[in-house]
Amino acid sequence: MASSVVRYGLRMRETFSVVNQDVAQWFPGHMAKGLNQMQRKLKSVDCIVEVHDARIPISGRNPLFERTLSAIKPHVLVLNKMDLADLRHRNSIVKHHTKEGIKHVIFTNCKRPESRGIKSIIPTVAEMIKNTERYNRSEETVYQLMVIGVPNVGKSSLINALRAKYLRKSKATQVGGLPGITQSVLEKIKVCEDPKVYLLDTPGVLAPKIRDVETGLKLALAATIKDHLVGEENIADYLLYRLNKNGNHSYVKYLNLEEPTDNIRQLLGLAAVNNGWKRKVRTQSGTQVIPDLQLSASKFIKGFRMGVFGPMILDDLENMKD
Repeated sequence: MASSVVRYGLRMRETFSVVNQDVAQWFPGHMAKGLNQMQRKLKSVDCIVEVHDARIPISGRNPLFERTLSAIKPHVLVLNKMDLADLRHRNSIVKHHTKEGIKHVIFTNCKRPESRGIKSIIPTVAEMIKNTERYNRSEETVYQLMVIGVPNVGKSSLINALRAKYLRKSKATQVGGLPGITQSVLEKIKVCEDPKVYLLDTPGVLAPKIRDVETGLKLALAATIKDHLVGEENIADYLLYRLNKNGNHSYVKYLNLEEPTDNIRQLLGLAAVNNGWKRKVRTQSGTQVIPDLQLSASKFIKGFRMGVFGPMILDDLENMKD
């Protein structure tokens, strides 16, 4: 049983537990194939650009990247979607990654090609490459980068933002809100003319073994795992737990509720009734209209992903002092 504490007159959970323990079992075949493709292309790559979601700056980064790709080539970590992340612990996040051996961490919002983070990527990687032994590529005047990361963190959006910034070109790669949309390693895409820089877009490769259930739920809430594999209600319940833990009750107004709650079934039911979210079901006596709890869960999750509840970080950073 999860422990609880009384806040705002309500008994709120201090820890989160979930009955379904299968959230760590998503590693589609095209992802394993993609990792093999990336390894084969390493000889033609000068630098690794790893993209991750700034709302989960610590959790969910694929350990296979470090062992098979990043340990061999210069590596920069791009924490994207910074507009949705609470960056009060920004310095602590950078220090954490520095201790892990990642010397270059850049925060970006790929929706803004002219932002400081996007502008700093090409100069940063160019400097890293100049100061690194390129071996078989030492005579090359063109820089080639490989973009890696778990699904749906903005890899394709980053490529498009760089092209918009440096080439004033339109989108080169498909962008979508579902994890795993880039199915195979694409041919090189030009993103800058001076210096001449090309990028490879790759499938997101999620770690085949997520460290624990809560890490899986963080990844699911950040949309790096397809919702139906984890269950919308499980994801919504974890979101409710995080919001209440932070004393953030902005969901009350968003879902048209009267007061905060720590009971996900109660929240979904009241939200469905108060907002008229219904669905028809067949019964022995005919068709019946009932509250649509799945729609309530989807609306709740969408609110988080759109930033309705304010900037958030899902990793616990209390012990990471600036």
